[in-house]
Amino acid sequence: MSADGRDPGAAAPFDWNRAEPAPGERPLRPGGQLSPFGSGGLRPPAGGQQPPRGGQQPPPGGRLADAWSDARAGGEVWLPFGRGARPVEVLDETLRDGIQGVSTVNPSRARKIELLHAMASVGVDVVNLGMPATGPRQFDDACLLVREIVASRLPLGLTAAARTLAADVEEVARVAERTGAPIMVYAFIGSSPIRLFVEGWGPDFLARSVDEAGRAAAAAGLPFCLVAEDATRSPPDMLRTLFRAAVDAGAARLCLCDTTGHVTPPGVEALVAFARRELGALGATGIELDWHGHNDRGLGLAAALWAVASGVERVHATALGVGERTGNTCLELLVDNLGRLGARPPVPRERLAAYCAAASRALAWPVAPDHPIAGALSRRG
Repeated sequence: MSADGRDPGAAAPFDWNRAEPAPGERPLRPGGQLSPFGSGGLRPPAGGQQPPRGGQQPPPGGRLADAWSDARAGGEVWLPFGRGARPVEVLDETLRDGIQGVSTVNPSRARKIELLHAMASVGVDVVNLGMPATGPRQFDDACLLVREIVASRLPLGLTAAARTLAADVEEVARVAERTGAPIMVYAFIGSSPIRLFVEGWGPDFLARSVDEAGRAAAAAGLPFCLVAEDATRSPPDMLRTLFRAAVDAGAARLCLCDTTGHVTPPGVEALVAFARRELGALGATGIELDWHGHNDRGLGLAAALWAVASGVERVHATALGVGERTGNTCLELLVDNLGRLGARPPVPRERLAAYCAAASRALAWPVAPDHPIAGALSRRG
């Protein structure tokens, strides 16, 4: 027991990597292979053809989803990387989560602006402007970035981070009011057992916090995304509490976070399927899912790709994979692989290399010689 009488055993994390699928749910990997926790046999599509593997184009005559309609009708579920008419979106977290790494720097404003243009050049859809509530410079920089995006007509959607506190959300609202631009609030709170144990939080506190953030966003006329911090180590009951509170608070999106780089591809499938099922049960099928991952086990890119294959609509990453501890999902590698797999339009590698160079200058972060896209050894080859 701890000094205050609490049982440290209560802080043991839930492991989504070992989660069992719900009755009747048999998650499948891209290519039609059963996930390790799946069960039962697998039938190929009608006609004896084998399912397409990662990056292979669907048979002539339509999108992948249409091409394999016979398989769906037969009860099989494919997790294709190809997205058809709507590519998966990429959110660049470099100027928020990325600069939380202790070895990176908070870039100068000129470098931040340079990096914004590099983001647009590689097709980034959404940028996180930072966390305005953390101080005057962060607030002023967020305003500056918004003005640059508007003035240069950069095709970047706008988000900003906040804790699930009304005061934090109100600072995002002040940026939106000062610049006249719509900004989506990404408000985060953790629900893993270790976080609840350390903070002394419970389900009621989580629900009240989400409600507070949602009400503040609604009062300011801003869309709201609930960021479920450390979701990959949070038990289902706590996530249900968060999801229900988010729906009640009018959330437009829900972000599933692998905050400690814990999850493996089967765990990604299980968590995304769980989130879809719970939102469906709440009558909130219109809420879209984000994926935010870290690289503590070296699985950040693989987990992000699997989240895309499992159907999330938006995935987060940072330039050069910078971020806390061992960093976040690497954005340029994510974009390159999504282009190869058909989930997004491909981006020329020279543009991705230029993006890396801009990030390196902004963050004072060296590009590794063996970086697959921008490294000196890679370019030489």
